[in-house]
Amino acid sequence: MAHVCRQITGSVASCTGWVGVIIATATNDWVRTCDYTVATCIRMDELGSRGLWAECVISPALYHCVALNQILTLPAYIQTSRALMVCACLLGLPAMLLMLMGLPFVRLQHDTSAIKLRRARVGGVLILFMAVCGIVSTVWFPIGVHQAEGLMSFGFSLYAGWVGSALCLLGATMSLCSQGGDPGTPSRENSFYYSRQRGTATPTPFDPPANHAKSALV
Repeated sequence: MAHVCRQITGSVASCTGWVGVIIATATNDWVRTCDYTVATCIRMDELGSRGLWAECVISPALYHCVALNQILTLPAYIQTSRALMVCACLLGLPAMLLMLMGLPFVRLQHDTSAIKLRRARVGGVLILFMAVCGIVSTVWFPIGVHQAEGLMSFGFSLYAGWVGSALCLLGATMSLCSQGGDPGTPSRENSFYYSRQRGTATPTPFDPPANHAKSALV
């Protein structure tokens, strides 16, 4: 029962973390930059928000984004973070399918406990790669922005990436730590053998003869 609970909890945490990684990848509020105070930057329309795909200007009357389309001229930290986050999002689909098929209440033809455990562990390894990609990206990106220009604060997307990566790491750990195996071969004492012929049951070689008591009386 504990093995099943760990597996289900790991799957739910991994799925939630995958959603967080996707949100972080798709949105552009990773970090906010400002060379002055917040009030000055907003008044001068210089409060910037940067993500993997665009740079935005944020103010009470203006929200404008410029897409980062010139791939060859982008800094290395943006290109690397993009590649890692996209890989994490793509790895999530096969990882979720493997973990789903590894759950005990999802049964396929010719499934055994060993096969299910193997699927769950392969899915856990993929989730672990997702977590590593997300952690590296969400740590390296703000460091790169801080070195390139003034970093004021972290944005919503970066927090979503951190939470998603942490949940993926938790789910992968729980899946990889789950133990399970094939049930043992039933012993002869706990096994029942039946042979039906013409509507009547006949004893097997392991059953004592039915007329043993009668022959003893004769």
